[in-house]
Amino acid sequence: MRVLAPLRRGPNLPARRTDADLVVPGVEMALLAAAVAVGLLLNARGVGLHADAAPLYATWHPHLGWGTPAALLVAAGVLCWGVRWARTAGWGRLLVAAYLAGVAWTMSLALVDGWSAGFTRRLTTQAEYLHEVPRVTDVRAMLAGFSARILDFQPDSWSTHTAGHPPGALLVFVGLDRIGLGGPTAAAVACVLVGATATVSVPVTLRALGAEEAARRVLPFLVLLPGAIWVGVSADGIFTGVVAAGLALLAVRGLVSAAIGGLLLGFALYLSYGFVLVGVLALAVVALRPRDRRPVLLAALAGVGTVVAAFTVAGFWWLDGYHLVVERYHQGWAADRPYGYWVWANAAALLLSAGPVLGPALRRTALGAARPARTVAMRWRGPDRPPVTAWLDALRGAGPTVLLPLAAALAVGAADLSGLSKAEVERIWLPFVVWLLVAAAHLPPPAQRLWLAGQVVTALAVSHLLWTVS
Repeated sequence: MRVLAPLRRGPNLPARRTDADLVVPGVEMALLAAAVAVGLLLNARGVGLHADAAPLYATWHPHLGWGTPAALLVAAGVLCWGVRWARTAGWGRLLVAAYLAGVAWTMSLALVDGWSAGFTRRLTTQAEYLHEVPRVTDVRAMLAGFSARILDFQPDSWSTHTAGHPPGALLVFVGLDRIGLGGPTAAAVACVLVGATATVSVPVTLRALGAEEAARRVLPFLVLLPGAIWVGVSADGIFTGVVAAGLALLAVRGLVSAAIGGLLLGFALYLSYGFVLVGVLALAVVALRPRDRRPVLLAALAGVGTVVAAFTVAGFWWLDGYHLVVERYHQGWAADRPYGYWVWANAAALLLSAGPVLGPALRRTALGAARPARTVAMRWRGPDRPPVTAWLDALRGAGPTVLLPLAAALAVGAADLSGLSKAEVERIWLPFVVWLLVAAAHLPPPAQRLWLAGQVVTALAVSHLLWTVS
């Protein structure tokens, strides 16, 4: 099994540079403080942020709940025993334990708001998909007429979340209803159970790409993800699980698994228009495979094409939906929300979802990417510029703990600059957050519990000080 050489030392950097990691949280705190302060000022002036607790889409509401002691118990278990056990446990048992711990963590954070308000009634508002489920009596007719109902201010326009996404998102909840799992409780359970599978899919991907040691280091950070607040309960939890599973299937051996992964990623395109950016991660996964890259890519594309063809034949054309949803986006709050604030405040919201470990981890990842880049630059000294393939080979050689977080960061950056992600990114970007956290593999093992404690404090602070909205 191939193990990344830099990870044997832990931080992927000389130990004397560990102190530099402590500077980054100061920058993170400054960013967060600025986002909160400017948000309070803009809200006081009546600027249309439409987020009372900007940069998060939430309201200020300090409270405790039944989930409080449960969350503390789960966190204590992972910090005291889970970190050490992740290094030595059998792989299968480790994945099962990680999944169950991830479910417990997500449920605990949801129950801080109570069983009803925090869990069973979270998906019952007018803006949610469940509002539309009873109105779907013919799936084929719904797909054929979906685009005609995207724009607002017409009698039969879709509710906010349904209109803002392709029809696959609504189909998930219609499908649950058709198999006898209708209603908000079953939908909430599905969000938690599917969303928590990312704690399995991401480590499986890393191990398949030859980085099992890194997978074991990252796993506790996936379990204690602060973003689990929005996995439970929102449809973005399901989206996160589907995307992560699709990418994992591209990493494991076999063309059949690649084709199935392509099917999942193709379906992800019909869960959110923004998941076209998942293509960056998919290409990174395929590039990191040690062999059979071209056949795997073709099998994956065949899976994606199958899904696209099925939706197109059923009457929904993705590009039509995308152009209409951009228009619908500016019919609502997006027209008021100032780009000049959200383009940088989104980063603060991302920090609260990914946790304070994000900055130090990405710093080390960037330095890890710079090392092979310098090698390429030195090798190609002279008037000739290095070919693109040389840079790509250098990044691939840096391994999955460098390339995957960088691909996720590129996707998030593109989404942010587009202006189509103004606010609510703490849940919208969850499918990318779990891959950003792969960068945590570069942190030194002695500091792992310290950073995990910071993740826990962040999650508990947000869930107890704010009333989050999905």
